[in-house]
Amino acid sequence: MFDFLKFPELRKKILITLFVIVIYRLFAHIPVPGVDIAAIRAYLSGNVFFGLFDLLSGGGFQNFSIVTLGLAPYINVSIIMQLLMFMFPSLEELAKEGEYGREKINTYTKLGTVPMALLQAYGIYFLLSKQRVIIPLNTFDLILLILTFTAGAMVLVWIGELVTEYGVGNGVSLLIFVSIISRLPTSVAGLLANVSVSNFTNMLIFFVLAFVVIVGVVLVNEGTRNVALEYGRRGERSQKVTNYLPIKMNQAGVIPIIFAISVVMLPSLMSAPLQASGNASLQNIGSFLARNFTSEGVWYNITYFILVVGFTYFYTTIQFNPEKIADEIKKRGGFIPGVRPGRNTTTYLRTIVDRITLTGGLFLGFIAILPYLLQASVGISVLSIGGTSLLIVVSVVLETIRQIQSLTVTRSYESFLS
Repeated sequence: MFDFLKFPELRKKILITLFVIVIYRLFAHIPVPGVDIAAIRAYLSGNVFFGLFDLLSGGGFQNFSIVTLGLAPYINVSIIMQLLMFMFPSLEELAKEGEYGREKINTYTKLGTVPMALLQAYGIYFLLSKQRVIIPLNTFDLILLILTFTAGAMVLVWIGELVTEYGVGNGVSLLIFVSIISRLPTSVAGLLANVSVSNFTNMLIFFVLAFVVIVGVVLVNEGTRNVALEYGRRGERSQKVTNYLPIKMNQAGVIPIIFAISVVMLPSLMSAPLQASGNASLQNIGSFLARNFTSEGVWYNITYFILVVGFTYFYTTIQFNPEKIADEIKKRGGFIPGVRPGRNTTTYLRTIVDRITLTGGLFLGFIAILPYLLQASVGISVLSIGGTSLLIVVSVVLETIRQIQSLTVTRSYESFLS
């Protein structure tokens, strides 16, 4: 079970990952001076948007710590960069240039994270000061606060890359995973404290659904469609070689969920400054957003569902190129039985990817809005964290386990050869 621990290099990667996680949790408990933490926590308890923001920052927001922004600026800029690749062919070509292209895109993303963090840091101060949660700051203190938040966000990006390069798993996803599970003990304690005879049925339904969701996420993440490939060998002993091209049902992993959360929270974020404006039309728009774009609102959940499905398609399009794969199959002398090489193979692969991506995307979207559906239909409100967090946690765990297994197999093979 723990065969990977016998390899020094893997042990080192795991220790580096654990060390970074400890550092991250320490950062989340270092508050910015001069702020009433009790007032911020009281405000968060009744604010859905900042409550979810705090969840993704691992409690950094309720502590008003130096990592209050979390990885939100980096994620938002990553979304913008993905959109720009479709708008500007030069960026798309750069992304296709292997490791060099990915490094350049990553550099642009990190550079864009700085102004995004500055903007979001000021936005948080503006919203909280308008709501009288924190007192207005003088110019020097405000600049210091904004720079502190920005520096904290960039430090998280840096340590996330350290995990990706020297540790185990995807650093950004892993930090978000740690942020979510850090709230697990408190959530479980609160859940158990509310258990009674009157709501026992609701609690039982909650645990059954949680189990079903976890099983469903595992099946969707691990599910593949194996496309048969045949390769003909020439020579005196000509024989047919059959292979398979595995196409994952959910190739995008947890990325669509993270992207969708970042986008769907924007209307709620914009509602407060719009309501505070002196323009009546803007105030009406802000009131509409405040009423409808909450986790209990219909428009919020419809938008959330559409974004999850849309980002699943979008990211799969980037990850899986049917034309390129069909060309590679043709160059190696292979073909799909019953399908002509070239354009027909491209069309066939694209059709398969579209169908299984639709299934995976609809499943992810359904799980994402499951808390709302339960609340609206049977009145179950115990799913405070919701299916979104389960999706992220289960997906990151599977991804990390898969990478550990891959590294273990590689090291075992190298040890055998040596």
